[in-house]
Amino acid sequence: MWIPTEHEKYGVVLASFRGTVQHGLPLEIGDTVQILEKCEGWYRGFILKNPNVKGIFPSSYIHLKNAHVKNKGQFETVIPVEDSVITEMTSTLRDWGAMWKQLYVKNEGDLFHRLWHVMNEILDLRRQVLVGHLTHDRMRDVKQHITARLDWGNEQLGLDLVPRREFSMVDPDEISVTELYRLMEHRHRKKETPAAASTHHLFVHVKSLMSANLGEELEVFFHIYDGRENRPLSERFFVRLNKSGLPKSPEKTERQCTLFVDLGSSDLRKDVYIVVHIIRIGRMGAGEKKNLCSVQYRRPFGCAVVSIADLLTADSKDDHLLKVYACNTESEWHQIHENIIKKANSRYNLSGSNTGLAVALQLLHGDIEQLRREYMVLFTRGVSITRKLGFSDVIMPGEMRNDLYITLEKGEFEKGGKSVARNVEITVYVLDIDGQILKSHVTAGSGEPGGDEYHSLVLYHNNSPRWAEQIKLPIPVDMFRGSHVRFEFRHCSTKDKGEKKLFGYSFVPLMQEDGRTLPDGTHELIIHKCEENTSLADCSRYLKLPFSKPSLPSNNQTLKGTKESFWITSFLCSTKLTQNGDMLDLLKWRAHPERINDSLSKLKEIDGSEIVKFLQDTLDTLFGILDESSQRYGLKVFDSLVHIINLLQDSKFQHFKPVMDTYIESHFAGALSYRDLIKVLKWYVDRIVDAEHQDHIQQVLKASEYIFKYIIQSRRLFSLATGGQNEEEFRVCIHELFMSIRFFLSQENKGTSPVAQTQAMFLRTFPAVYGELLKIFTVREVAGFVRETLGSLPTTVHADCPLEAVKLQCIAKTVESQLYINPESRCILLPVVLRVLQAHMQEQRDLVMCARILTSMLSLIKKEETGTAEPVVSEEVELIVESLLGVLLRTILEISNRPQSAGTAMRLQFQDVTGEFVACLLALLRQMSDRHYQQLLQAFSSKDDLRDFLLQIFTVFRILIRPEMFPKDWTVMRLVTNNVIITTVLYLSDALRKNFLNDKFDYKVWDSYFYLSVIFINQPCLQLESFSPSKRKKILEKYGDMRVMMGCEIFSMWQNLGEHKLNFIPAMIGPFLEVTLVPQPDLRNVMIPIFHDMMDWEQRRSGNFKQVEAKLIDKLDSLMSEGKGDETYRELFNSILLKKIERETWRESGISLIATVTRLMERLLDYRDCMKLGEVDGKKIGCTVSLLNFYKTELNKEEMYIRYIHKLYDLHLKAQNYTEASYTLLLYDELLEWSDRPLREFLNYPMQSEWQRKEYLHLTIVQNFDRGKCWENGIILCRELADQYESYYDYRNLSKMRMMEASLYDKIMDQQRLEPEFFRVGFYGKKFPFFLRNKEFVCRGHDYERLEAFQQRMLNEFPHAIAMQHVNQPDQTIYQADAQYLQIYAVTPIPESQDVLQRDGVPDNIKSFYKFNHIWRFRYDRPFHKGTKDKENEFKSLWVERTTLTLVQSLPGISRWFEVEKRELVEVSPLENAIEVIENKNLQLRTLITQCQSRQMQNINPLTMCLNGVIDAAVNGGLARYQEAFFVKDYIMNHPEDGEKIGRLRELMFEQAHILEYGLAVHEKFVPQDMRPLHKKLVDQFHLMKSSLGIQEFSAYVRASPVHFTNGSPRPCRNSVPNIISPDGGRGIVRRSYPAVNRYSSSSLSSQASNEVSNITGQSESSDEVFNMQPSPSTSSLSSNHSASPNVTSSAPSSARGSPQMAEKHKHSRENACLSPRERPVSAIFPNPLDPAQRAAPHQIGDTTLPRSDPNLSAPDKGSSAKNMRSQSPVPTSRSPQKTTVPPFTPSPTECQSASLVSNSPVLSGSYSSGISSLSRCSVSEASGTELPAGDHPPHPLPPPTTLPNSVSSSSDEPIRRENKTPPPYSVYERNNPRRPVPLPHSLSIPPQTDPPALPPKPHQLRTGSMKLDGTSDPRVPRPRPLPRKVSQL
Repeated sequence: MWIPTEHEKYGVVLASFRGTVQHGLPLEIGDTVQILEKCEGWYRGFILKNPNVKGIFPSSYIHLKNAHVKNKGQFETVIPVEDSVITEMTSTLRDWGAMWKQLYVKNEGDLFHRLWHVMNEILDLRRQVLVGHLTHDRMRDVKQHITARLDWGNEQLGLDLVPRREFSMVDPDEISVTELYRLMEHRHRKKETPAAASTHHLFVHVKSLMSANLGEELEVFFHIYDGRENRPLSERFFVRLNKSGLPKSPEKTERQCTLFVDLGSSDLRKDVYIVVHIIRIGRMGAGEKKNLCSVQYRRPFGCAVVSIADLLTADSKDDHLLKVYACNTESEWHQIHENIIKKANSRYNLSGSNTGLAVALQLLHGDIEQLRREYMVLFTRGVSITRKLGFSDVIMPGEMRNDLYITLEKGEFEKGGKSVARNVEITVYVLDIDGQILKSHVTAGSGEPGGDEYHSLVLYHNNSPRWAEQIKLPIPVDMFRGSHVRFEFRHCSTKDKGEKKLFGYSFVPLMQEDGRTLPDGTHELIIHKCEENTSLADCSRYLKLPFSKPSLPSNNQTLKGTKESFWITSFLCSTKLTQNGDMLDLLKWRAHPERINDSLSKLKEIDGSEIVKFLQDTLDTLFGILDESSQRYGLKVFDSLVHIINLLQDSKFQHFKPVMDTYIESHFAGALSYRDLIKVLKWYVDRIVDAEHQDHIQQVLKASEYIFKYIIQSRRLFSLATGGQNEEEFRVCIHELFMSIRFFLSQENKGTSPVAQTQAMFLRTFPAVYGELLKIFTVREVAGFVRETLGSLPTTVHADCPLEAVKLQCIAKTVESQLYINPESRCILLPVVLRVLQAHMQEQRDLVMCARILTSMLSLIKKEETGTAEPVVSEEVELIVESLLGVLLRTILEISNRPQSAGTAMRLQFQDVTGEFVACLLALLRQMSDRHYQQLLQAFSSKDDLRDFLLQIFTVFRILIRPEMFPKDWTVMRLVTNNVIITTVLYLSDALRKNFLNDKFDYKVWDSYFYLSVIFINQPCLQLESFSPSKRKKILEKYGDMRVMMGCEIFSMWQNLGEHKLNFIPAMIGPFLEVTLVPQPDLRNVMIPIFHDMMDWEQRRSGNFKQVEAKLIDKLDSLMSEGKGDETYRELFNSILLKKIERETWRESGISLIATVTRLMERLLDYRDCMKLGEVDGKKIGCTVSLLNFYKTELNKEEMYIRYIHKLYDLHLKAQNYTEASYTLLLYDELLEWSDRPLREFLNYPMQSEWQRKEYLHLTIVQNFDRGKCWENGIILCRELADQYESYYDYRNLSKMRMMEASLYDKIMDQQRLEPEFFRVGFYGKKFPFFLRNKEFVCRGHDYERLEAFQQRMLNEFPHAIAMQHVNQPDQTIYQADAQYLQIYAVTPIPESQDVLQRDGVPDNIKSFYKFNHIWRFRYDRPFHKGTKDKENEFKSLWVERTTLTLVQSLPGISRWFEVEKRELVEVSPLENAIEVIENKNLQLRTLITQCQSRQMQNINPLTMCLNGVIDAAVNGGLARYQEAFFVKDYIMNHPEDGEKIGRLRELMFEQAHILEYGLAVHEKFVPQDMRPLHKKLVDQFHLMKSSLGIQEFSAYVRASPVHFTNGSPRPCRNSVPNIISPDGGRGIVRRSYPAVNRYSSSSLSSQASNEVSNITGQSESSDEVFNMQPSPSTSSLSSNHSASPNVTSSAPSSARGSPQMAEKHKHSRENACLSPRERPVSAIFPNPLDPAQRAAPHQIGDTTLPRSDPNLSAPDKGSSAKNMRSQSPVPTSRSPQKTTVPPFTPSPTECQSASLVSNSPVLSGSYSSGISSLSRCSVSEASGTELPAGDHPPHPLPPPTTLPNSVSSSSDEPIRRENKTPPPYSVYERNNPRRPVPLPHSLSIPPQTDPPALPPKPHQLRTGSMKLDGTSDPRVPRPRPLPRKVSQL
């Protein structure tokens, strides 16, 4: 049976458990588990990192650990009983683990590796802590190290700042908010600005000396030198180097490394240097030859200098190579470093070009103990300490030092009978009182141990040597008395023996008779002469002699007159010895009582460092004098005591305060002193008001803390000694003293008066006295003293009085003192404190101090709350709330709204104060109970006051919620803030309900309440979903989900509003919508029903809810674009509201609104998901188009529509879809008119008139059409702009516009345009975005993009999609599948502008535009066999299934793809199919022959192959197969309806034979020699072919028909079907057209059949191979098929244009336009067999010189018609297109360069230099027909290119002139004119014109007219809802 566990609650998994048993929980080693129940060796529980999954596991796998249980029961939390640092480490490392892996994924390698090292380090430290073998100090260090590492990691990973106290995390509930704020602030500040260290140390490590001429040992001396004062700052560091220049003792690092300690901040300046002197040990001269002399001398070698300031900037790890200089003359050795510093180059030079001293130099900061911890290796390895000369900036008590520094300055010596000067060496000894040499007490510097003696430098031949060598004599204090230093002078001979001869000595005693030491300074010593063998062992002989010249008696002329002298400088640095006689006099006061007065007076003049050395002795002396002669010396002793106390206030001696405290506690014995001290103090206080000079009194008051300490201690000693006698007398004295104090404090003075300054001085020191008074008086008594003293201060003080600030500081110290901590004293002091605080805060003065006081007060209250004094705390809170809550709120508002223009320091200060006041407010609110809130709300006298208070507190709460209120990582503080806010709001909402509802309703308060609630819920720090699971769990356990609580409160308050809800509709829709978008299910369930309520109330008020709808839609867009909302929300919104409105009367309109909003959400979510992707792709553009259309058509939101137009425009520009970008911007352009209405600033447009904006848009669109090579569309806009300029007579811009238009025409003719491919894409399955789901689109491919590339691109855009392998329509299972299916195949465009394409003489460059622009319909053909398949001849049963797709908009447009609106399926019979195939082949042959004739082809190969493919039909029998299939009797009998078609096929076959014959003639003319055999073979085969067809002579009607080749594009329109003249010669026959399947097939008829068969059977090749005529194997290189990738679609149609497999030259010839007609000689065409009477006059259209035939006229009529042309009047061209039934033809347009169109145009700039186009503005009707001379008639015409007329001419003798308007490029035309009927073709005969031609219509008329043409719009297409014009102000 499972039993809940009592103690076994928490454990760690020891071994992995697979959990294979029923209900087993899989465990991994190291997991922590929480145990719920146990049963016979099994536990049931869960892993802490995944608490949702519970299961069972064996108890033996678990190591149990002690733990605390919180909230016992179902929701219990287990906290392990272990060191809090360990707990934190464990949880932090777990959080880091997941983030660490993410760093690797994000490729942040640097942080990844650093974090890895830190994690390992923390794990090691954790192990050490867990083992528990560390000492207390070491444990502290380890924890400090751990927390530092944890904080570093948290900061790097952007995690929260952890508040800590003593390395442990702090629970914010267990401390007051003010204390929490202080902890956070302290940690934040610590992180931001580490405090600058006041002490610095220089680490020096000598590596080596590099020099070419070494060979002797060296001594290197370092010291720090002050260049400003020209004196050394430190003692010397001494290193010995061997002959190689390396340290002599490499194993002893302390001999090579030193630390120059205790450098002050003032020493780190430019003119402080490290000076290095190098001395060599060896022969006198560096270059002397080795001789027998073995005596070694210390001789100068060189000097190096480096500035300390350089080390501050240099990389600390770098080694420095110091240049070594030598002096030019030895006599200047003593100042070589000064010369180097001054750069006196003439006095020194480099001591060798490559001499350098390698040293490591590093500045370290902080005190020495800190360094010992941080640089442990340094100290354990060994480093010598080099001290400063003198004490450091701060003297520490207990510091022992007794160093005497002597500098050997200079000497003056006589020659001594020598001809040259001496080489003098000094030997220094220290001798004790007995004359014994002190061993090891002479030191050349730190680094080397001391020696018994010291040998100076030897300067060569110098009688006035200057050594400047410093030595240190560390003589113990007890040996100082009687010791002396002896200096022996020897001459060093340079002769062979090299002996050193003694010739004199000097000495100096270290202490004088009276106990004073040798004074600091320079001493001139007497040189006593002696013989070289004189023994100086008996020092008593010479000690009686005088030692210095200044101390000689005046009668001793002998010694005074001698020239020989020796100068030394001494400096004593001792903590025990003094050189001061006055100090010694005072200490020995009993010996000389008469000097007491003098000594006390001189005490103030003694240096402070001398006094603190003998602090205890001095104090004993003072109190001894006071006890013995208080009457006589009381005042003087008091003054001296004040002087000493104030001396300890100095920062240099502040560390001696504890010494004085110890003295008072332990050594002070003046039991009677208190009377005298009180008396003198009172005497001084009483004199304050009248005294002229207050300086001394202020000094007395400054020392009052210690004076009271002495008074109290003295009284306690007296009480102990006497059993408490005279207690009353003492109390009276103290009371009187305080009365005097109160009297002087109550004096009103100006702020600058001396008395006011004295008052301020007292207030500064007064709080320090409380603690002393408490030692004798009770708490209440002391509190009384304080209250009365502070209360006696004058209240009416000026705001600028400095006393006010001091008063506040006094209050602050009072609140922080021990006295205030006691609740008894608090209730006495609190009113005084609150009164002062309130006054200051109301006037906004000294806010920093006010914040500090308030913080301290509230911290104490929190502490007491857990204690016993609950009622007292409650009273205090009540008092504080009553006097400070209102003013505190006002203060926070004032500070927050203060302008931030002040200086940075001021701003930071205010920021800190704001934080502190906020913490105080939160602490106060957290302390308030129900009773406090009730009292607070009842205290308001009127509703207005309550209203103001509520508005104020709500505003403050809004400020507290601001993100900038606290630093980013203060989540702990933010959560506490939110907890306090929500608790307070719950209390205040009752007041809101009671006081401001029904007739007392106040909109402002309610609005403020709702606004606060909304921003509260939306705070980032409450969005738990964005947190890690562990952090989320902690927050939920501690605070719950505060968003849900606030949401429930909002709902509850909303329900209370009743009819007042109408005041918040629609204002609150946006905010509430924002709340519902928060991804918290409970919150959404609570808040969404409010919308139903809003709809209901709005319906009641106005009968609809248009306002609600409008606001919802507007807000949804902005909120969802910010990333809010999801699919779940959409479903929830839909389901909740639909359920709510089920029973409403307005249900229908409600459902409509909900559906609209839901659909908008679908699109917005799709849009947001698409926009998250990186690159611009079709999905993004498609999604934007879908949303844009939704806003326009369904929501009629013009402003949103325009915004999305511009978003789409930007996407197109980014993707370089310039044509689509132009179409997109046109949508906005069309909303504007050419008016002067002013428009406001909108998006990136400035404030301007509507005309200016439209002009700017036109220019931008033209520029983009130019970039997209869509020049024809640009021309239309240029014309419209030109019209505007013309109407305003702006000829300058008109000229530019016309030039631009001309340039666009030039580009059409001159530049190459690539022809795009079109692809049909089906998106099937539920996984696609809403705007694509189960829809099919046609997409315009990119340049050079073929099917395979397009397919790959689509699969990249939809990586989860599956490519379908067939082209059949999918079934329902695919539609409903939970997946993505893509079906892609190529489709062929069906151009609308047939007339342009069929017209002869139109160049290819122009035709190509009409082939691939404004395409609504696309075709896809699939071959199949119907009925029984004849194996002998497959053509009999080969049918074609033709699918025509119609789009919702033409391509190109605002997108590269548009949805398919309609599918039409027709089947083409085998006969019709055969007709189409032959038509296409004929067309291709004509084109190639024409190109060859006009010399457009570089070589003749394409024509050769094409002819070969048709003639050499070896594969399937060519045309013969068609004869077998369709010309047999059986077929004609079975298909009587096909008679006309069979005739047509026969005509086409004859036509083909005719073309082939002509083609062979042309081929013969151009064929190269090596191809002649092939040509001959072709001719032979052609005769065979003719005979097989039964053709001997061509029919008369065939010969009679004039035939010509198109001189336009080599790619004629596929829909054009040749119109052959009927055999009867009179009737115009109209036949059905069979559009060509492929435009450039180069294959033969015979090859066609086999490919068709193969496609039907295998379908492995592309549809090109099915329908294109294929060449024989020998010509396969010309086949232009590109087969589709077999894994996508087997038979997707594809076109041959631009195929990569096509021969380059052939491609070139295809892509280039033909020569213009006037360049083409007419006679180049073969002779005409017709008789002259029948010759038809060729008619020119424009410049076209080729003859034309009118397909609507019979042959005989043509001739007569032509002859009568001139006499016929022309059909006039209408200027207004509205009046014509047939739109007029406009020459095709073009686009603009980025030249400057308008001088002020923001888009186009630069100069425009284009020639004016030679194209005239004449329409086609201006051309006149002219008759050719007889000799220029075209010879022997071919059959004419057939055309398909849309209607038969109404009269055979009067050809109707038809004009065609090119479809305009605007999307607006496509909207209004969705299905244009194919325009009627041009009549090829043009009536003669006698009148001048009509001018062409103006472009803008054309544009507007084209929209209004009757019958041009398809009634099937619904017209879009018109947009309201309100955004025209945009």
